[in-house]
Amino acid sequence: MAIVHKTAQVLAVMLLAGSGLALLRSDAGAQTARENAAELRPLYAMGVDIAEGKQLATSVCSKCHGLDGIAKVKEVPNLAGQRPSYLYRELKAYQAGDRTNADMIEKVKFLSDDAIVKVAAYYASLDSALAPDTPAPIFIDPVEAGKSAAAPCAKCHEESGISKTAGVPNLIGLSPKYLIDTMKAYQGGEDRKLDAKNEKMKKALDNLSEKDLGHIALYYALQSESLTRAQTPNEGSTAVSKETLAQCVKCHGEDGVGTSPATPSLAGQDASYMLKALTAYKDGSRDDDVMSPRAKKLSDEDKPNLVAFYSSLTPKPTGVAKPLTPVEWAEKCDRCHGANGNSARPNVPALASQRLDYLTKVLKDYQTGVRQSKEMSAMSSVLTDDDINGLAAHYAYQKSKSVVFVTVPSK
Repeated sequence: MAIVHKTAQVLAVMLLAGSGLALLRSDAGAQTARENAAELRPLYAMGVDIAEGKQLATSVCSKCHGLDGIAKVKEVPNLAGQRPSYLYRELKAYQAGDRTNADMIEKVKFLSDDAIVKVAAYYASLDSALAPDTPAPIFIDPVEAGKSAAAPCAKCHEESGISKTAGVPNLIGLSPKYLIDTMKAYQGGEDRKLDAKNEKMKKALDNLSEKDLGHIALYYALQSESLTRAQTPNEGSTAVSKETLAQCVKCHGEDGVGTSPATPSLAGQDASYMLKALTAYKDGSRDDDVMSPRAKKLSDEDKPNLVAFYSSLTPKPTGVAKPLTPVEWAEKCDRCHGANGNSARPNVPALASQRLDYLTKVLKDYQTGVRQSKEMSAMSSVLTDDDINGLAAHYAYQKSKSVVFVTVPSK
């Protein structure tokens, strides 16, 4: 039995239960795997076809993917039990130059269409890889990791990130990018004169990795329930002239909310900290192409009034969403890739029990454009490294299942 599908994007082959494999293929042989395919027709791969596919796999594929379809090479996918239509499509894509792996292109460029069908049928006929028998990697919640990494910060900035000490800045209400860039500046000694206080900051941050900094920044960005101005004195008049304010609103907004992720929000910030920063930009002990010339224009009266104005404002949420867990991300991926990564769609790959390092690489390749797919590029573009690692582990440890396609008589 076979079921004939139409598809606007790909050529297909299909795995069936029973006496053999039914392979669906387009009549439009001149079209590439990425072009619109014509009506698909069933091709039945029997034992002899699978045997010939095994011979081809032995000479062409087994060195990397294994004759049993279980890859032993890093970042190389398992092919055993994979949906044959997907294998067929990808091999045709290499031939057409739509994929960029030079080694794969060299291996498949001389294969006939019939040979590709048989290789796909052979690997699809094999038992899928088993999920690893080692314990699955433990998912580390990045927000909880940030809270833990930020524990030393609480000595000065309080656990909530709301300052109670004059001269110590609020950490809530700041975009993660700005906070990460600032912490890196302390680590590198850039843009921060290393006085006694800054030396203390540098020492506290030096042992933290870039991932730690990202987790800390995310933790403080998500403290929306605690949003309030710094609990420190706010001296000076909040009456600031429009001319003075005009120098700041383009980047920091009239409401004190930064207009870009790289710009700090000033709403509710500690006044003493802001006044010290403006003075540093004015006297040159801090240097910035944007801030320095503007600070030099401020009078001694403008500075305290300006910081008093921004300090009196209420900070606002950063708009950063709490990260999804791997299970929550997988619920979105399963819509195409099937329950727990066991695809029931002919042209969509199964992910269950796939190599973890390969899944990680593929998601990053979609992010960077090394691999092209409108849908996958959009999905992967919002994933963090934590998301990618969690998703890859989730699917690598799922039990793989075969798929059966059943046709019914037409009405």
